[in-house]
Amino acid sequence: MRVLIADNFEQSGKDGLRAIGCNVLFEPKLKDQVLVDAIHSLHPEVLIVRSTQVTEPMLDASSLKLIVRAGAGYNTIDVAAASKRGIFVSNCPGKNSIAVAELAFALILALDRRIADNVIALRAGQWNKAEFSKARGLFGRTLGLIGIGQIGREMIPRAKAFGMPVIAQSRSLDAAKTKELGIEMKSTPAEVAAAADIVSVHVALTKETRNLINADFFAAMRPGAYFINTSRGEVVDQSALSAAIRAKSIRVGLDVFADEPATGSGPFTDPFASEPNLYGTHHIGASTEQAQEAIAAETVRIVRSFKETGHVPNAVNIAGRTPATCILVVRHRDRPGVLAAVLDAISEARINVQEMENTIFAGAEAAVAQIHLESAPTPDSLQALQRANPDILDLSLITLAQ
Repeated sequence: MRVLIADNFEQSGKDGLRAIGCNVLFEPKLKDQVLVDAIHSLHPEVLIVRSTQVTEPMLDASSLKLIVRAGAGYNTIDVAAASKRGIFVSNCPGKNSIAVAELAFALILALDRRIADNVIALRAGQWNKAEFSKARGLFGRTLGLIGIGQIGREMIPRAKAFGMPVIAQSRSLDAAKTKELGIEMKSTPAEVAAAADIVSVHVALTKETRNLINADFFAAMRPGAYFINTSRGEVVDQSALSAAIRAKSIRVGLDVFADEPATGSGPFTDPFASEPNLYGTHHIGASTEQAQEAIAAETVRIVRSFKETGHVPNAVNIAGRTPATCILVVRHRDRPGVLAAVLDAISEARINVQEMENTIFAGAEAAVAQIHLESAPTPDSLQALQRANPDILDLSLITLAQ
């Protein structure tokens, strides 16, 4: 199996892929049209990326069967285009959770103690203890979390270690989970903003979360509160945040920005990064050795499973619900041609098959196939099919709830 790695990737991951019999092509600098040409000339079956954009032209007439995002988010991949071509898209969720939570807390502490300003003053030859000895302290301050995925959950024990009560809003939260985590649940992001001294955002970028943190959210925040975002820049309305910094003296720690450079290094001229109340880092939340080794190992696991079984762990573009309206259950002898005959009959009736599973019983004498169909065959056609094939023991139809 040919695997093209089009980003920086741990040596342990490359070694692991070779150990399972993959032909590894490591080309971390390929981008844009050069990557399109490489995919079409090298004919890889698997593409592994981190921040590299995967666009529809890269998928046209390609040999790709699987794209692995060596990280949690996958908004840099045209998932819809991959789905139309039957290409699996997978990711490595949770492997960088601790690293991102650690950076979020580093930003909180840096804001509270004005670490960056301290360093800048010292490097400029200035000593100003009077100016920099005005920290609020974190003990007893309320931390508000937007999103309780794996990263958000990693924030909770760290907050408690600092003596901070935690409130949160997440679609996945309910009363039982809130009690288990030892936090207080809020119904909306604005409720979190109104009740928290520090708000930290931990949601994936989707159509629903784009600009989730908007002017209404910042209007609800307390004056002088801290705002942390280590998720995605597009989750936040950056102009609304900029206005809140000026109007409400909100202090901000960001690892992500709305208009980040497409490459790992280069100029960054967004004037927003020069806001005096903003501390920024260079989208490095997942960039610890521990996290990258874990992601490399998970990537190898995904590719191994696909290579050896055809199953793709963590696939993000499998349909949660198909257009199937019924299931045709076929109990049959395990003989050649039985299912072919059934499928031929379904095809002649112009009925589309959505999913199919064939379960073999012990001894391999009999099996049961479950065929999910877009529409139901007529009773007459089922009876004719069963009479025509003596190896079909029984046919039945289950109507799916719509």
